[in-house]
Amino acid sequence: MPKSDVDLVEFPLNLDYLEAEFFLWGSLGYGLDKFAPELADSGPPPIGAQIAKLSSLKRDVITQFGFQEVRHLRAINDTITGFLRLLLNLSRESFATVMDDAFGHPLKPPFDAYANDINYLLASYVIPYVGMTGYVGDNPKLQSSTAKRLVVGLLGVECQDVVLRALLYEQGKDMVEPYEITVAEFTNRISKLRNKLGRHGIKDKGLNVKSKVGVEGRIRGNVLAGDKYSMAFNRTPKEILRIVYESGQENKPGGFYPKGVE
Repeated sequence: MPKSDVDLVEFPLNLDYLEAEFFLWGSLGYGLDKFAPELADSGPPPIGAQIAKLSSLKRDVITQFGFQEVRHLRAINDTITGFLRLLLNLSRESFATVMDDAFGHPLKPPFDAYANDINYLLASYVIPYVGMTGYVGDNPKLQSSTAKRLVVGLLGVECQDVVLRALLYEQGKDMVEPYEITVAEFTNRISKLRNKLGRHGIKDKGLNVKSKVGVEGRIRGNVLAGDKYSMAFNRTPKEILRIVYESGQENKPGGFYPKGVE
């Protein structure tokens, strides 16, 4: 595998560590240190991660997501050398900051990602889609068949975002308490924030859009996000860093990665 492929395959590890820890902690109350310590590789434990108050169905789904992300970590680490888990900030405060930025003002009380099904699904909405667009962006740049096979295989299951969007779409008109703001509006605001931070046009859409920009220009419902041909958007590593750092700058760590990424 050429060095350029190694770099492209290695970068997603940063996001897979984030997703694995968030989903494992949210569903089980513990993360890689207990579930797969060899993958944590003595890296620093995540800040503020905790179990979420989930219904049995949502807990089952999120547990599956967590296990899948563990497999993704194994797949990448079995293909390239990889790196140890880096410092992650999965605290309620970290997600609250994202929501405050999405609405342009502090939500009162502060958003609690771990409080209930809806809040946790909205917090989950923040993460996997960014990684998925990264895989789409990587694919045409890869040279070796090994790297292409790995990335396509990972991308197929990384579409966990589809499941999250479907679950949220079903409750799109419900109010997120105590804010009296609909679930759909939360997703719209989060998507707009990611577009703003990514600084490369519209590559993100919430669950409701204007009819003229909906599929075939005829519908507001947007259970799947796609471009004018309903194809997946793509992002570069720099765009992804601007989003997950929550700074709009790829060289200014923060957000979910207090000390940056590898």
